[in-house]
Amino acid sequence: MMTVTLLESVLRTAWGRDTCDPHDLADWTPENPARGQCGVTALVVQELLGGELVVGEHLVDGTRYGDHYWNRLPGGRDVDFTFEQFGPGETVVGGAVQQRPAGPPQRCREQYELLRTRVTAALGDQEGSRSVADGETPKRDR
Repeated sequence: MMTVTLLESVLRTAWGRDTCDPHDLADWTPENPARGQCGVTALVVQELLGGELVVGEHLVDGTRYGDHYWNRLPGGRDVDFTFEQFGPGETVVGGAVQQRPAGPPQRCREQYELLRTRVTAALGDQEGSRSVADGETPKRDR
């Protein structure tokens, strides 16, 4: 059975400069591999575990910088595998459910497809599982 902990581990090894949102590429480093991974990660997590996509506003020193995505799992628990990407002066406010785009995402499509391929390959035959083990908690709950 796929667990939240297993999926988080697989995601962390699958992230790379080549899966980063081009908007955040200048800030991506191997020391901060979660940077720019939120949108593609949230889509892959939703695909594998179900639930909803949630989007909030990413602020830098109080000024809007962009959007930040995370997941609300079936049962209502919010998980955000990429929250540690933010440094001092960066915050996320709000949080509204957003419908998944029909078909593959238009923005960051190559990054999404690459991340999805890496994750599903690493999960092997577990890729179709949509169940989350009771008591599994990701590193960072929102």
